[in-house]
Amino acid sequence: MRTSLAQVLVIEDERRYRELLELNLRRRGYRVTLAEDGRRGLDLFERDSPDLVLLDLVLPDSDGFNICRQLREHSQVPIIILTARMEEGQKVRALNMGADDYVTKPFGVEELLARVEAVLRRSGVAETTRPPPFVGDGLVIDFVSQRVTLNSHEVHLSLTEYKLLHHLAINAGRVVVHEELLRRVWGPEYQDETALVHNAVRRLRGSLGDDPQAPRHVLTRRGFGYLLAGPQD
Repeated sequence: MRTSLAQVLVIEDERRYRELLELNLRRRGYRVTLAEDGRRGLDLFERDSPDLVLLDLVLPDSDGFNICRQLREHSQVPIIILTARMEEGQKVRALNMGADDYVTKPFGVEELLARVEAVLRRSGVAETTRPPPFVGDGLVIDFVSQRVTLNSHEVHLSLTEYKLLHHLAINAGRVVVHEELLRRVWGPEYQDETALVHNAVRRLRGSLGDDPQAPRHVLTRRGFGYLLAGPQD
């Protein structure tokens, strides 16, 4: 069994569902990769070799059944189908093509997470563990509860600010380029909107009490991106 946190690839074209799934999967300790269409999903699958795929049946560039078939040609990775329209014939077709389970939209988050955990257990992937919090220079980020404190005082962040801080924290001490932040926080369709990153960093620094001229936590590497000062030993 793997000892690292299980990785889930979400192939879903509706942004609200991608964000919902990412938020709740990360809270349970999963690593998450997002794709908004089938082609991107196949590319990320090839790159990351995820432990489980959440696959929407209706995608802008491909039939989800076709993506399921292509995944099964090369891998036995667990697949859970997501769909708003799931007639009995479609359920049977999905299962016959190798899907391990299915969830009908709109779904309850707890039910979905229970199905994810059950499928991973059956596949032999180790259960997820609670990721340790980030601790550095008075800043503490609890990734499970999504609670952020600074010098023991709770910091209230917007969803975008938290997602930005979260991605910087899991890469603490490493420069994260603008394009990666845009892709991870806002989505691939925003990869050229660098002003979004600059404005969000400005707001995040304000929430953390960082002096914009001499920040302690979110540091700038001009022309490249940003990094979060590394955790203390």
